[in-house]
Amino acid sequence: MALEHNIGIDLGGTKIECIVLENRKEIFRDRIFTESEKGSDHIINQIHKIYQKAVLFLGNKKHTLGICTPGSISPETDLLRNSNTTCLNGLPFKKILEDKLDHSLSIENDANCFALAEAVMGAGQDHEFVFGVIMGTGCGGGFVHNKELRVGPNLICGEWGHSILHTNGHVCYCQKHGCVETYISGGGLSKILKDQGIHLSLEEFFQKEDKSHLEKNIYQNFINDFAQAMGNIINSIDPDIIILGGGLSNITSLYTHGTHAINQYVFSESLKTPIVRNQLGDSAGVFGAALL
Repeated sequence: MALEHNIGIDLGGTKIECIVLENRKEIFRDRIFTESEKGSDHIINQIHKIYQKAVLFLGNKKHTLGICTPGSISPETDLLRNSNTTCLNGLPFKKILEDKLDHSLSIENDANCFALAEAVMGAGQDHEFVFGVIMGTGCGGGFVHNKELRVGPNLICGEWGHSILHTNGHVCYCQKHGCVETYISGGGLSKILKDQGIHLSLEEFFQKEDKSHLEKNIYQNFINDFAQAMGNIINSIDPDIIILGGGLSNITSLYTHGTHAINQYVFSESLKTPIVRNQLGDSAGVFGAALL
């Protein structure tokens, strides 16, 4: 059996991580600081530096290359958009990297890489149709069918965080009102707490046992919003499994109170879709990049 080598690079706001897989087994990993404050040219040089380490480790063996990054490539302009590393927005990022690294590559956003990694190597590997959810600073998602990532003609498949949950609700950075992301992401919930004068971290808020009446209402609204958002997904595509990632995926009550609450929004007698925590943790992005 011929050996297959895959290099994956996960571009984060603070660190760039690189991994080499040999027949889907990790054989090399390294990370360096992104240092995004030094600008786009420096970031690209950092990616080149860590890629060269992986190539040297492989001894120039043939390999595939995938890049995981916040944001996505516009199908109309081929420019990077919606990246929180804002100095990269508006650049022909894929072409720049292919020229710099002298290698063809695939590039996807962090939510798609998360979903692919969990579907192939993580919690969804025994399922045909996987929906991966990131509930972190924002809300992202990705669909994987038969271990293949679905991106769609607009390259936005799985962007459930910008579905409307409450008409005329909170203003989102995308300029719409009431997006899912403004209610059940870490950033969205933090803003809700701050606006209500509650000065607790999210961890403190969820761990607090003697919640005030206001805090109980916010918690219940959060659970209900999560349930409604999940119910909309299940009613639309009925995935075999939903895998949660991001910082809020560690909230235990999502798998108890949250899952129970979904029942009222599912167009069926009862919820049969497993809602589970991810298995790969912070490594999902770099694994997903390698699998692209």
